[in-house]
Amino acid sequence: MTEQHDVVVVGAGLSGLRMARLLAESGLSVLLADRKTDLGRGVHTTGIFVRRTLASFRLPPECLGPAVRHVTLYSPARRPLKLESPRDEFRIGRMAPLYEYELRRARQAGAEWAPGCRFEGLEFLRTSTLVKLTDPEGAHRLLRTRFVVGADGTFSTAARHLELDRNRDWIVGVEEVFRGIDVQGPPRLHVMLDPQLAPGYIAWAAHDGHELHVGTGGHPSRFDPDRALRGVRELAGELLAGEGLIASRHALTRASSPERRAGAIPVGGILERLASTRGLLVGDAAGAPSPLTAGGLDPCLRLTATAAEVIVDHLTPGGAPTLAEYRGGNFRPRFVSRLAMRKLYDSLDDPRLIEAMCLALRVLPLRLAARHLFFGDGSFPDPSAELPLGIGVTTSRSRGAIMRT
Repeated sequence: MTEQHDVVVVGAGLSGLRMARLLAESGLSVLLADRKTDLGRGVHTTGIFVRRTLASFRLPPECLGPAVRHVTLYSPARRPLKLESPRDEFRIGRMAPLYEYELRRARQAGAEWAPGCRFEGLEFLRTSTLVKLTDPEGAHRLLRTRFVVGADGTFSTAARHLELDRNRDWIVGVEEVFRGIDVQGPPRLHVMLDPQLAPGYIAWAAHDGHELHVGTGGHPSRFDPDRALRGVRELAGELLAGEGLIASRHALTRASSPERRAGAIPVGGILERLASTRGLLVGDAAGAPSPLTAGGLDPCLRLTATAAEVIVDHLTPGGAPTLAEYRGGNFRPRFVSRLAMRKLYDSLDDPRLIEAMCLALRVLPLRLAARHLFFGDGSFPDPSAELPLGIGVTTSRSRGAIMRT
């Protein structure tokens, strides 16, 4: 007998986990499927949460590191520009415990968890959809559902089967997480601009007194991630040791068995066709990360909150007809400047041009622009300002409650 659910969520990253919980709390029957059995393994994100995210969403304090207020920006010539905010700007998430926390809350809300299940495809019936999964033993599993959520990352298989738009432009990020290395000074984000080590993106070292994340990113056609990461590890050791923050410049190259993370991040901006009557996309699958910074956690949570309201409206008799409004055109105008800056930065492959740009940032007006980039309030557009949602009528939760939980 075919299982039946109101919604099947494909992918148990932060978007899929949060979506499963919000929908289950609204009273819908939800199944959450992911090919992984252990969500703490194979984490893809650095997990840096910005201030606006922390103000808008309740995240468990035990899953967050100490606050970061300091940023050092290094030019290709290794000249540092130090910035400090009077506010707590960033916190590094402990992503494995956070995923487990979100999964536990989703299951407590009533969502069914299907670990180790690979999404194979869809079959559209007249009034419902068959979802095809393969379980950990290789057996086929069929589910009949009213709606499908694609939360399965940059190269979303669900997007292809739902016949929705797919990401065409992305960068590859790779990092190592070190524990047990003593880093002096307050928590700090070190950003390194180097077109050889991070073509079209940045390299970074972020420490909060407990963990040290060292990584880089760039367009896959323009760099070798493994080689670039080795170079960034050496460079970060040199810079941190030069500032007296670690004991030796070799501390990172000699460290044993750091946790390794890697993944593709869409930077082409939010996709236009995000939804149909059969399903919709959220998170990286929707192209939600910032085209400029590739930051994805804040848009992941905001777009998921919006999408949850849209789905409840769509599946509730008498609900507001908001599904047609869930499209990239309602968000993309807010990203015009970021897309333009992305194209500009992609074209800067000469270290001398980037060095000149960094020197210009020392002039007061541009220094303020740099502060705004790192410490500003910009994020994914406020859902309540972009879509005519009717969720306040169709569920017991207010929009504010969904944003905070």
